Amino acid sequence: MPDAAADEVAIRRVIDAWTKALHDKDAQGATADLTADFALYSLAPPLGSTGPDPAGLQAWFDTWSSPIGYDLPDLEIAAAGDVAFAHGLAHMTGTKTDGEIADLWFRCTLGLRKRGGAWKIVHAHESVPFLMDGSFKAALDLKP
Repeated sequence: MPDAAADEVAIRRVIDAWTKALHDKDAQGATADLTADFALYSLAPPLGSTGPDPAGLQAWFDTWSSPIGYDLPDLEIAAAGDVAFAHGLAHMTGTKTDGEIADLWFRCTLGLRKRGGAWKIVHAHESVPFLMDGSFKAALDLKP
């Protein structure tokens, strides 16, 4: 298998393990392949954070009564040397402890670096568009 193909397989394994851990609400698993200098720009405030935060992630997991669907159905991966990024639309589904049903599509970009021969997630960026009608409200009802 050429190096590029092997890298893509290894990167997909890392991302699949991350999304499975999110689904299972496993904070240790979801942070296992994040680097110490991981940068996060998530849907939730603040504007950004750094470093894995298993305790904060577990607190968020505790607001869900169901597993969390976090699917990346059309993920594109580009890798060269020890740097890669993956991007696509993400679909989050599930039920919150207050009964709210989540069914949200958003944009997701992941940055990865090969460190010590293993691919690790160094950056995650999630976003939704906002309405350009002057309200600046998040456009949460969009579907692909």
